[in-house]
Amino acid sequence: MSKQEAFKTFVKAHPELASHVRDKQKTWQEFYEIYDMYGENEEVWRKYQEASRAFQINELAALVKGINMDNVQKYITNAQKAINVIQELSSKSPKPNPPVPKSPRPISKFFGD
Repeated sequence: MSKQEAFKTFVKAHPELASHVRDKQKTWQEFYEIYDMYGENEEVWRKYQEASRAFQINELAALVKGINMDNVQKYITNAQKAINVIQELSSKSPKPNPPVPKSPRPISKFFGD
């Protein structure tokens, strides 16, 4: 396996590195040079992994702050109502139609004559 293929495998195993590239803190070339010098040494890569975790926690906190709990409660209430309606409709068994009495047709009557 070439060094480039090993680096690609390493990046796939550590997707948090992509967030540093997206944020323009590092380039893939810089990460490759670090990988070329140090390999998969955990001490070298730990700072990037920890920074990525802190960034993910901050993103999650910002997402939670942006949630309007009143809207969430409305959606849950509407979903519960819809589920109740579906349960009521599915639990009702169709009422059988009363049998229609069959009267014998006179022999002399053809096609509604």
